[in-house]
Amino acid sequence: MTTTPATGLGHDPATFREDWLEGLADAYARTVRRVPDTYGVVGRHAPRPGKVAVVIGGGSGHYPAFAGLVGPGLADAAAVGDVFASPSAEQVYRTARAADGGAGVLFSYGNYAGDVMHFGLAARRLAAEGVDVRTVLVTDDVASGPPPVEGRQTDPSRDRRGVAGDFFVFKVAGAAAERGDDLAGVARAAGHANAMTRTFGAAFAGCTLPGAGEPLFTVDAGTTELGMGIHGEPGLRTTRHLTAAELADALVDNLLQELPEPPAGNDGRVAVLLNGLGRTKYEEMFVVYRQVNRRLRAAGLRPHRPEVGEFVTSFDMAGVSLSVMLLDDELTALYDAPCDTPAFRSLPGGHPDPADLRPAASAATTTTATPVTTPAAASSGFPAASDHPATAALQAALDLIAAHEDELGRLDAVAGDGDHGIGIVRGLRAAVGAARAAEPGPPADPRSAGTALLAAGLALADASGGASGALYGTLLAETGAVLTRADGWSTALFADAADAAQRALAELGGARVGDKTMLDALDPFRAELRARSGEPLPGAWKAAAQSATRAAAATAHLTPARGRAARMGPLGHGHPDPGAVSLSLLLTATADHLNR
Repeated sequence: MTTTPATGLGHDPATFREDWLEGLADAYARTVRRVPDTYGVVGRHAPRPGKVAVVIGGGSGHYPAFAGLVGPGLADAAAVGDVFASPSAEQVYRTARAADGGAGVLFSYGNYAGDVMHFGLAARRLAAEGVDVRTVLVTDDVASGPPPVEGRQTDPSRDRRGVAGDFFVFKVAGAAAERGDDLAGVARAAGHANAMTRTFGAAFAGCTLPGAGEPLFTVDAGTTELGMGIHGEPGLRTTRHLTAAELADALVDNLLQELPEPPAGNDGRVAVLLNGLGRTKYEEMFVVYRQVNRRLRAAGLRPHRPEVGEFVTSFDMAGVSLSVMLLDDELTALYDAPCDTPAFRSLPGGHPDPADLRPAASAATTTTATPVTTPAAASSGFPAASDHPATAALQAALDLIAAHEDELGRLDAVAGDGDHGIGIVRGLRAAVGAARAAEPGPPADPRSAGTALLAAGLALADASGGASGALYGTLLAETGAVLTRADGWSTALFADAADAAQRALAELGGARVGDKTMLDALDPFRAELRARSGEPLPGAWKAAAQSATRAAAATAHLTPARGRAARMGPLGHGHPDPGAVSLSLLLTATADHLNR
């Protein structure tokens, strides 16, 4: 069976390293240039006579590490290997030679056997030629080995690996070299940064290498691998799939027990990096960081200029890692120093504690925002006993549409992002809560119901968002506006409300009947209700809702002319419009409620 590579771009693995490095150098020619005949890049600022050259490196597949971190104030050069493979000693040597300004070379890289051997061979060759070389291994991954023991001789086959903590060490080394430290001073600062840094990661899915049809490694569906390495090294344990808050707790818990003794002058300050491994979205990482920040502060730590983003990835792996570096005054100054690289820039100037930039109540709170709607009522399947007409009808609609949430998502995914069901359910939950708060106690009349629907429309539009949220919010608000002017209940009253809603939706969305939108369900409902305006409301509404349901199903035969689906043209045939279907469900639920 042929499988499409995860990236879908069909890279030739034989030329991948050359191709992406050349593209990087083209895109960021203002900052870096290729080292001739070498798989490496050197900063436009290098070599600089009298300045220590900081040379980093490792395999491809980890961008921004390593080539993306080359520039003034950070690394002077980076040697790059094939995907997940060390650069050869020859490549490291040539790259270092291109960056050497005569003050010596600092090598820094993650503690992996291939890197240790090849960088080590390059260091020997440079030393034989009279170049002073020091090496600082990055060993921040707490899941990859036992904690360091003072006085134990370094053994690269046993010591911890380097992962996202690379960034902290490289940043400190680059800043120390930029301020003019000699080679011993740069090595000391980088080693101190490494000693103060710890990282723990988690993965939800493996990665697929360029040109490969199958993942290099996998994580079982519905699970999270705690402690997995950036090349698929086994983690500490496998657990069920975690929520964002649970994941944050797991990351922090595993780091807190591994933090070193704080350096002299530390007052709780820590540099914090929440690192994406390649596939995790930034919005998701911010959700995780929210809880990370709370947990660190509760432990007495003060995140200093935290970073959330991709710094050391694993091609297209799904997952995150959390790195913490305990700070003293020197590390803080070096971490804050300006730099300019393709992937990371830091501007000169102060960096206040983020807590000082937020309102005290917001910074101090540790509670999770609760939905507007009452949870018990929203999930019971029945309106609350105290609910009045508008609230009860909205609750019935929420229950029915929630039961069809997945179906609506699948219909929306034909031409969009598949979020229609999620969005409408979220909006209706807010609408129920707003209506329940706005609708007064008995005796209920159309005006109180209208007030409730006006509030519900605003809440739905706000909570749901998007075009569907705006249209549904308008539908409820226009209906509510008509009811607030009425003295009594009648089918004719709701026919008037349906007419007003139809006009408002057509004006707002620019659609007409036949364009394959929710209007194609609303229009037959409106017409049937008007035709039965002299009949009792329960029966008239039920007949009108049945017309809407038939019309919604018939939209499968229409060609979309408005909204996202319009770009599909004839390809939009065969699937009913999700907005028309969800509206028919809302109308049907209301009919069922009225006919109880």
